[in-house]
Amino acid sequence: MEHVKMSLKTAKTWCLRLIAVVLFFVSYYCSHVFLQSYGGTSKSLPTPRKSLCGGWLKQKKWESLHFNFSRQTQLFFQLDDFFWQHNQSTLALPYGIKGSEFLLLKVLAIIGNYKMPASIDSLDCRTCAVIGNGFAIKNSSLGGAINKYDVVIRLNDAPVRGYEDDVGNKTTMRFFYPESAYYNPNMHNDPDTLMVLVPFKQQDLRWLKEILYDEKRGRKGFWRPPPQIWLGRTSRVRVLDPHFLHGTASSLLQIPLHTKPKQKPVHPTTGILAVFVALNYCDVVHIAGFGYPASKNQKHPIHYYGYDTMKSMKALLSLCSRIPTMILPMKQKP
Repeated sequence: MEHVKMSLKTAKTWCLRLIAVVLFFVSYYCSHVFLQSYGGTSKSLPTPRKSLCGGWLKQKKWESLHFNFSRQTQLFFQLDDFFWQHNQSTLALPYGIKGSEFLLLKVLAIIGNYKMPASIDSLDCRTCAVIGNGFAIKNSSLGGAINKYDVVIRLNDAPVRGYEDDVGNKTTMRFFYPESAYYNPNMHNDPDTLMVLVPFKQQDLRWLKEILYDEKRGRKGFWRPPPQIWLGRTSRVRVLDPHFLHGTASSLLQIPLHTKPKQKPVHPTTGILAVFVALNYCDVVHIAGFGYPASKNQKHPIHYYGYDTMKSMKALLSLCSRIPTMILPMKQKP
């Protein structure tokens, strides 16, 4: 009898997790993303099969998302883009560069190379895994499967060392902004990992410029202090084109690009942004590590690392609501 009760309890838990997966899947309209956002026993990401990359499948899957604009595979700013000779930016960051042109020019003049590695760019079929930071991936044993993808995208300062069995140890790109940067990117990334700055505001570009030129660091305009010393390799730094944040907000999430006076802005998170970038750049996209724990326990960890809980997250959001310069995350599921 006790065994039957345990089985029913386990089945109920998995049903709740599956419902959360389906809701996440539907809400982002990602019809060709296979979501692995639940933890517990060992699971496997689908093997990135080359047969999935048929031309018909790629085109039809992209069209089925109804984004109403073309795919873009040029991810980063290039020096020529600065001049905006044909398409001047009418929006400020994070959806354009109006007012930040000089800062961007200074940054691009230093970082030099602006593209993805040729070994990836030249692939006929690019397979991509976007790894979230959620507790759902803990004890999943997905590390080996994740390492097989051509492109592995990670978020913010999520660690890799010590968690390889669950999250792998391959990192092609890491999306970050100053407040989410770890002072030593070499600790949890490959030597060739591209550190992709997502500039949400002008201060983000200014922070990178001050790092690159070894200038005095400014501290104003950040919702928490960014690293004053950042040991990233200059040749591996990239700046993401705001086209992707614009598309994520307007077409995927339908977030207003303009806010009313004194209204706090709401922008996409780096997680859903990374998924959108992957949908543009890669031919096969799988994601893992997204979704909050199914448990209603407010003290349950929300990441696969660290000790942040739902309770502490609510406290942080409450604090953020009182900081005018804070860039709020998009509304989360309860």
